[in-house]
Formats: sequence, structure tokens, C-alpha cells
Amino acid sequence: MSLPSHLNVTQKLRVPTDEFTLTYARSGGPGGQNVNKVETKAVLRWPIADSPSLPEDVKDRFLRQYGTRINNDGELVMACDEHRDQPSNRTAVLERLTGMLANVARPPKKRRPTKPTKGSQRRRIAAKKQRGQQKKLRRPPGRDA
Repeated sequence: MSLPSHLNVTQKLRVPTDEFTLTYARSGGPGGQNVNKVETKAVLRWPIADSPSLPEDVKDRFLRQYGTRINNDGELVMACDEHRDQPSNRTAVLERLTGMLANVARPPKKRRPTKPTKGSQRRRIAAKKQRGQQKKLRRPPGRDA
């Protein structure tokens, strides 16, 4: 099974898969003797800083959110060894990358500051007065000040 020509993230965002380097390694965990002789772990490397297919704003958001996954050479390194066969791990690592890119593809919504309503302001002040009155009633007589 070969790689698709493009990784479709959104309708407008497509990343050519020739930008990625997929290597395979022996993975640990259960699998009997198979684990010692078959390279099923998929390792994806992508020099994201040099990628011409990502718009700059998407690239900035990706680097801000997933910067800890980028090594000193500026490559995103992802590995998957969940499955016991190579094609499943390759598909899983590409799906993870698609999810990460889809997460940063939409710009975040701008926050619009809101004012508290008049009713909520009145309720807050009334509650404060009630708490103050409660505390005042706990004091011994003659110590109102």
C-alpha cells in the first residue's frame, strides 16, 4: 500500500505527501517473535518550517500549539506503533497529523468583551449586602462599628 499523493486537511488545505519522510522501525510491546523481526512502527518526519504548502498563519498556529513536538532541526517527528502491521500504523500517523492540522487550520474566534447586565449587578450587590448583614448579626451586641 502506497501513500496518497496529498493529505487532504480541509477543502482548501492540502499537503503533498512527498514533503514527509516515512521510516519504519521495530516496535516494542506484545506480538511474540514477530516483534523482533518485522518493522511495523511508522515514524513520520516533516520539516514544517520549510513547507511551502502551509499558509504562514496556519504554520504559526501549528508551531505555537505543537512546538514541543518539533526537534532542533525544525522537523515534526511523530511515531505510531499501536497496530501490529505497518500499513495500519502508517494510516494512523497520517490521520493524527491530519487532525493536528485541522485543529489549527481554522483561526480562533475573536473574544468580544461583554458587560454584566444591570440585573446581575443588582443581584451581586444585594448578595454582598446580605452577607455583610449576616456577619454583622454574628457580632456581640455593642460592637457595631
